[in-house]
Amino acid sequence: MQQEVEALLALQEDDLRIREIESQISELDPQLADFDKRRNVVVAALARAETAVAAEQKKQGELQARLAQHKQMQERNLHQLDDVKRMREATAATAQVESTRRLMAEDESEIAILGRRIAEMNAAVATSREALAELEEEQKAARPEIEAKRSSLQSELDAARRDRDSRAGSVAGPMLGKYDRIRGKRAQALYPLQGGSCGNCDTAVPLQRRNMMAGTGQIEVCEACGVLLYAEGA
Repeated sequence: MQQEVEALLALQEDDLRIREIESQISELDPQLADFDKRRNVVVAALARAETAVAAEQKKQGELQARLAQHKQMQERNLHQLDDVKRMREATAATAQVESTRRLMAEDESEIAILGRRIAEMNAAVATSREALAELEEEQKAARPEIEAKRSSLQSELDAARRDRDSRAGSVAGPMLGKYDRIRGKRAQALYPLQGGSCGNCDTAVPLQRRNMMAGTGQIEVCEACGVLLYAEGA
C-alpha cells in the first residue's frame, strides 16, 4: 500500500507542476492576444481608409472620363457653330455650346472637390500607416520575448505531461480513476492525515479508520470533502 501512496504522491507532484506551467502560459496568452487586438484595430482602420480612397479614386476616374466626353462634345458643338449660316441654327448651336460648358464646369467642380477629399483621405491613410509602423516597432522587442517564453513553457509542459503519463502507469486503474475524478474538481486530490483529521478540510477521521490506514497504508476518501487520505509513515 505504501508504494501506491508514493506513486500517487509522485503523480500529484507532476500534476501540480503541469498546473503551474499551464498557469504561467495562461498569463502570457492575454498579453499576446492584446498585441494582436491592438494591431488588428490599426490594420482594420488602415484597410478602411485605403478602401475609401480607392472608391473615391474610382469616382474621380469616372468624372474625368465624363469630362473628357463633354470636352469632345464641346469641340463638335463649336465646329457646328462655326459652320452654321442661319440665325435659327446659330441660336440652337449656341445653346448647345452653353449647355455643354455648364456640364464641363460642373464636372470640373466635382473633380476639384473630390481631389481635395482624396488628399484628406490620403493623409488619413498615411497617419494609419504611421500608427501601424509605430505599433509594430513597439511590439518588435516585446512580442518575440513573450512568444519565446511561451514556446519554452509549452515544451516544458509537453515534457511534464509525458512524464505524468508514464508515471500514471504505476498506479492501479481503479485508484487512478478515483484520483483523476477528484483532481478534476480541485488542484490537489491526495492529502495526509494531520492529527487524526483530514489534511484538507480538518474533519476528524474515526479512530478505527485511522488505525487501519496507519496499519495497512490503505488510502481512504474523506467523508466530508471527498479527497483521498493517507497516513504518513504507514
